[in-house]
Amino acid sequence: MKISIITVSYNAAATIEETLQSVFHQSYGNIEYVIIDGGSSDGTLEIVERYSDKIAHYVSEPDGGIYFGMNKGIAACSGDYIGILNADDVYASKEVLSEVAELLKASSADTLYGDLEYVAEDNLQKVVRKWVSGNFQSNKFLSGWMPPHPTFFVKKELYTSCGVFNTDFKLAADYELMLRFLYKHKLSAVYLPKTLIKMRVGGVSNNSLKNRLAANKEDRKAWVVNLIRPKWYTLFMKPASKLLQFLKK
Repeated sequence: MKISIITVSYNAAATIEETLQSVFHQSYGNIEYVIIDGGSSDGTLEIVERYSDKIAHYVSEPDGGIYFGMNKGIAACSGDYIGILNADDVYASKEVLSEVAELLKASSADTLYGDLEYVAEDNLQKVVRKWVSGNFQSNKFLSGWMPPHPTFFVKKELYTSCGVFNTDFKLAADYELMLRFLYKHKLSAVYLPKTLIKMRVGGVSNNSLKNRLAANKEDRKAWVVNLIRPKWYTLFMKPASKLLQFLKK
């Protein structure tokens, strides 16, 4: 089983080398690594080019933003499953992709997800909060649930049949895609109850009140564009559920 990993970067020189190393140190052998850069000017390219012999596909050019880059990466992938690793995130251990592959082989699921730790920007060992996903039931979306998008692995062919990231969204295209895949199209999912990703705090959708409000607006739009109706409480529960993460450090 080949697993393709996509990293989308833009001016990520401060963190991308740790991201690259966390992929290269994986014990799993059948990995295709794809890097899509949005035209960085801070030294990101020089760092990536030092590892060009370990990267299957790499391009650097201006684009429309992170979700455009993800779609470009999906088109370049040839693996059986595709995962996404942000340019400031790392895998929690060198065994992550081996464990992902083992469970996917055993289950033949359409998708897989796991747990995630938010860590301090300057210290990957300092856990700020933990996102424990729990077992999958599609109706949990009605209670504000979603899996952590950086832990989400998908069969490549499903990006053809169910669509890629909707670039009309600027902050919540990952939520819209998972809602579409898991709730609307009822794709199968398997939960790996381990921390797969360490994610630095300060994601774009959470780094200001203005962005959080804009993301909540896009969460509502995700249901509308898919012609599905949430419960009256769904979109209140989604941000509220994140408060529980602070109790799981």
